[in-house]
Amino acid sequence: MVSKKSRSEVRAKKHYRLRNHISGTAARPRLAVFRSNNHMYAQIIDDTVGNTLVSASTLQKEVKAELEKTNNVDAAAYLGKVIAQRALEKGIKEVVFDRGGFIYQGKIAALAEAAREAGLEF
Repeated sequence: MVSKKSRSEVRAKKHYRLRNHISGTAARPRLAVFRSNNHMYAQIIDDTVGNTLVSASTLQKEVKAELEKTNNVDAAAYLGKVIAQRALEKGIKEVVFDRGGFIYQGKIAALAEAAREAGLEF
């Protein structure tokens, strides 16, 4: 009998493979995205020292107050705008996008497009 791996195991394996090719530096940090069933999280990370430079999530009060729901495409787009604004305030203009093993469509794509429109380059 063939056993099927769970979606989370498949996603984790994809993420490990992606991380072999994607790394954030001080000049060009990594924009890492994680999506759970209820919330989305985005961080800008400098992998050379292992520091999170900027973060945003739909759990934060100021972000959650602007949203009707925290797990839809509109919430993802708003989160992309927020993370881009915070990054630009810190002087970060270019990043490497790490989709976290998720398929680039729907919420992940909405977050990325909103971050690009707000001024981040990747």
